[in-house]
Order: sequence, then structure tokens, then C-alpha cells
Amino acid sequence: MPNGCSSKPWPEHERARAGILGAASKSLYPHLHMTSPASPIGVFDSGIGGLSVLQALRHELPHERFIYLADSGYAPYGDARGDAFVQQRTRTIARHLCEQHQIKVLVIACNTATAAAVDMLRAEMPELPLIGVEPAIKPASLSSQTGHVGVMATRGTVSSARFARLVADHGQRVQFHVQPCDGLAKAIEESTEQPVPADPMATEVARLCARYVNALGSFGQKTGEMDSLVLGCTHYIFAREQLRTLLGPDIQFIDTGAPVARQTRRVLERLGTLASESGPLPAAEGQVQLMTTGSLQALQAAASRWLDLPAQCCSSVQVGESSAIPTAA
Repeated sequence: MPNGCSSKPWPEHERARAGILGAASKSLYPHLHMTSPASPIGVFDSGIGGLSVLQALRHELPHERFIYLADSGYAPYGDARGDAFVQQRTRTIARHLCEQHQIKVLVIACNTATAAAVDMLRAEMPELPLIGVEPAIKPASLSSQTGHVGVMATRGTVSSARFARLVADHGQRVQFHVQPCDGLAKAIEESTEQPVPADPMATEVARLCARYVNALGSFGQKTGEMDSLVLGCTHYIFAREQLRTLLGPDIQFIDTGAPVARQTRRVLERLGTLASESGPLPAAEGQVQLMTTGSLQALQAAASRWLDLPAQCCSSVQVGESSAIPTAA
């Protein structure tokens, strides 16, 4: 598995399970017969945090088209929502992006949704190529020099069986210090609707970062200190400035955007649906479509602040709560 992302190897005998169309699923999602290199890549998160993954995807795949859905109207996923809720939203959004936007692959740019729902979605929609994200536990275990690594993530992520397996698989040579960060993703979401602060440390985001960094313990380069911090939620990259101020220049921050983008390229190459990389780059207005189930103003502000995208790339969308799983006629 590539570092920091959740995907399956795709040998021939696993094609149906890994995302190539199977006979039973073809009648359920007939549009997937028609996906092509020109079809868009779908990306979704519980909110605006997944824009950090979209940023990496655009850098790695500049000729691709992207449909991004921020489920901010139902956020946060990771602090108080149970697995059943997250699974239902993931299923509903995946179906919406397939049926309404004819996506050729789905990137679940949310650690909590990956932990709770990626296996379910692979079973229910085997025809849809999926890439999930998960905390970069493996690369942190390989790069730490002190043998101690801090992990900041949502409560939903750190309480999941998938996260427990990650830590068990890669905890032989390092000790992971894990901190659930209640409220931090929400505070980052809410900060997008506020003016850029003159002092980034005089904010709710900074206050929560300080609380959770202090709870983790001692950072540094000495024996027994944490020399690395895994940012285990896609929102947290947008608190990098506050975390850097708190921890100093020598602590390594590890996130998942670039590894996920590289894995997405590999998946598209295997499927033969990578967009042509010849010719001019598309204009941002035609390359990226951002949608939200929550505050349009917040999405527009985040897109402008973090991706330098114009407001006209953003729109509101309603994605219903239908719990039905499609069945063949």
C-alpha cells in the first residue's frame, strides 16, 4: 500500500473487487461504461479539509478535471458521529457523484470516512475505483530518528479498527503518541468565514492546537522526545502555521496529500483513463468544480485563501439522505 493512502493492488483476479466493472454492477451504474480520460475525478470530504488533498491532486494531475464535494452541512464527521452516520453519508455522496457527474474515480479525502466506510463502499460499489486517505503512520515510523511520533486526528479516526491495525502494523520500532483533537476540524472550518487574523495565534484554532500539542507531550530531537507529527485529518494541514509556531522548525509534519495524488495517477494509468497530458493546461474555471452542502461563503473563502480559485468555481448542492442501495432490476 502506498504511504498515506488506502487502495488495493489490482491484479487481474481482483479486478471486480478493486474497481473494474463487474457484470452485476453494470446494470446498477450504467454510466461507468462511458467513463473516459475526459471524465472528472470525484473528491469528497466532510468539509473543506479535503481541499488540501485536492491541492496535491491538481499539482500531480494538472490536466485532469475535478468535482469536489464538501459535506459541510453534515460536518463534523469525526468528533461525535458514529460509523453508521458516516457510512450513510459516504454512500449517498458516492452515488450522487457517480449519477450526477459521471466520475471515473473517487478520492475519499477524509480520514474518518475512509476508516468507517471505504470497505463498505468497495463491497457495495465494486465498479467504482476508490482511493482513501489514512494517517501517515507508516512513513512516520520509517522517518523518525527518536523513535517517538505524535499523531493528531479526529476521535472517529483514532477509535477505528483501521487505525488500530495501522498502529499495530508499524509500531514495532517507534512509539506513537495519539491525541484525538475534538473541535479542531470544526474550528478550522469556521475560521474560513472570518477575516484573516493579524495574529494567527490569537484564534480558536491556535488555542486548540496548543491544548492538543501540550497533551501529547515533549517534542524535540532528544531521546524520548517526539521528532515528528502526523497530521491525521485533512483539515489539519490548514493549521500548519499555528502548529509550526508551537513546535518550532525542526519537527517534521507528515500529511497524506502528495502520496494520495501519486496513487490516483497510478490507478488512472492502470485503468487507461488518465487524461491526455499534451496540449495547454485547462483554465481553473473549467478544471475544478467545488460544491458544498453547507455554507457557500465558507467554501468560496477557503477556495480563494488556500487554492487561489475564484468564487465562480463554487456552488451549493443538496445531497439527500436516501438510504436505499440500488439493486438490479
